[in-house]
Amino acid sequence: MAEVLKSDGRFWAADKLILAYLAGTGALVAVYWNRLPEAPELLALHVGAAIAIVLASTRSGRAVWYFRHWYPLPLVASCYKEMAILIPAVRGATTDQWLADLDFSIWHANPTVWLERVQTPALTDFLQLVYTLFVPAVVLVPWLLWRKRRFADFRYCAFLISLGFLASYIGYILVPARGPRFLLHHLQHSPLQGGWVVQVMRATLDRLESAHYDCFPSGHGELTIIAWWSSRQISKRLSRVYLAYTLCISFATVYLRYHYTVDLVAGALLAAALIAAGPMVYRKLSGREDSIAA
Repeated sequence: MAEVLKSDGRFWAADKLILAYLAGTGALVAVYWNRLPEAPELLALHVGAAIAIVLASTRSGRAVWYFRHWYPLPLVASCYKEMAILIPAVRGATTDQWLADLDFSIWHANPTVWLERVQTPALTDFLQLVYTLFVPAVVLVPWLLWRKRRFADFRYCAFLISLGFLASYIGYILVPARGPRFLLHHLQHSPLQGGWVVQVMRATLDRLESAHYDCFPSGHGELTIIAWWSSRQISKRLSRVYLAYTLCISFATVYLRYHYTVDLVAGALLAAALIAAGPMVYRKLSGREDSIAA
């Protein structure tokens, strides 16, 4: 174990991925500096995170070893918050109407409005809980790999999840949209009904997400597909549970009026592309043949 804890003096694949993302978004902050009141704070956070990653690659010890394995997941998740600041500055208009029109051309109806006919308080409660458990469900898979001490598989799983998060953020910038719960609110005949616990969950999520342009692609759909694929390494039973969860959360995103159906298709296609290309990208960034479970 002592040998494992020694620094190898190189960047891991996740390090390179995240440093590239920090550099790219840092460049956006610099370009749109005059439009961003928070620009100094954002740039300082980017530089601080980059310095921590670089220093960790040159240090040894148990704490550094834990940090290098685990920092990508909370860091890429926290990067979500800056999208609410960057996108209004970088993009002047939303694409909600375009996405809603695509949905309508496919279904000849607005799916969130049509689904009112199957709405029940019990179903709303269940689907809101499923939706709220998104982050714990995604992080559970690498945590289970960690518990099994399958550290190489953990590193790849954390890399793939990080890649999924960051790819979705790029999609948010390219196709900014807030979702049908805002654009189509005037067409809905009634609010979603559920228990008080679910209402608290929904109100909390609205506070956290209402300022975001985070519809296209659906990160919930994309990341749960990636989590389902990765769960196959642990057990068939767990993969079946994750498959059911993925189907439930995909339905929940539309039923709860967070996403258009075209967002889900885009998220699924992005997940498939990352799953297919992930091993090649990981090995190229790693600079060596790392063990990756199929």
